[in-house]
Amino acid sequence: MSAGLAIKDAVCVVFAYHEMGHACLGELLKLGAPIAALLSHRDDPHEEIWWNSCAELAARNKIAVHYPERIDSGWTAKIAALGPAIIYSFSYRNLLPEEVLRLASMGAYNLHPSALPRYRGRAPVNWMLVNGEREAGVTLHHMVARADAGDIVAQKTVAIDDDDTALTLYRKLVPAGAALVRENHPRIVAGTAPRIAQDLAAGSYFGRRRPADGKIDWRWPARRIFNLIRAVTHPYPGAFCYLGGRKLFIWAARIASEDGSRGAPGEIISEDAGGAFEVAAGAGSMLVIRAQFEGGAEGAARNVIAARLLEGSIVFS
Repeated sequence: MSAGLAIKDAVCVVFAYHEMGHACLGELLKLGAPIAALLSHRDDPHEEIWWNSCAELAARNKIAVHYPERIDSGWTAKIAALGPAIIYSFSYRNLLPEEVLRLASMGAYNLHPSALPRYRGRAPVNWMLVNGEREAGVTLHHMVARADAGDIVAQKTVAIDDDDTALTLYRKLVPAGAALVRENHPRIVAGTAPRIAQDLAAGSYFGRRRPADGKIDWRWPARRIFNLIRAVTHPYPGAFCYLGGRKLFIWAARIASEDGSRGAPGEIISEDAGGAFEVAAGAGSMLVIRAQFEGGAEGAARNVIAARLLEGSIVFS
């Protein structure tokens, strides 16, 4: 690297999407980084879009925006022609090929929403909640051919609270990720950024979650059920069970008790005036607050299943 290279001279090519991508792209712009192009994804019309648009931010700053379906040899040549000193990936959904990573003379870096080497792979925020973790993190690291396996530049951690959902936890991680870019991009340009090898054997890898993974087993302890519900509630596909053969989504719930058993797992054992009802778990019980039959309207749990309550004792499966 040239000894006198300034931030304004280190050309960046950015692969970014989602809220984390928007925040990190914004930090690079504030730092005055020259961004030759943004490669992003088009929004899926079937997905609940709640985040700010990287493409719109780039367009406002006169940055060329591209939406490649895959990074093939043609796209590799186009990226090479941009002369990137640094390549960044912020919530970009595809793994970048090695030939693209090698184009960046000062390195290619990814921001991953976990404290690596833990929770490498897909959907780390959801998995951390499913597994009952008490701390989450973000990691800026070198990209290599293997997903989330490159040397670490820097990390930050945040606490996971009982009232966190995947959305609120993600929103805690976004400013932490943006801070990593703000603090470390100048170090990367200067050649002074830390580089710490990962011990992959001490970490963990998780694959993509599917909607079917949201199935509640009422034989589980209340804490495990609670963790699943908050991990996949809005804007994710939701945790669900069945009532009278109909699929019922549980969008909001809290633990009523964690010990003992007051009924068969899945049985409604009490109601409250606020429209919630208590359901027995394998150990303890859950207070179900908001629910929705598939194809129906979401609402207070008691209102959603009112017709079934008139039939007497009911059990979720």
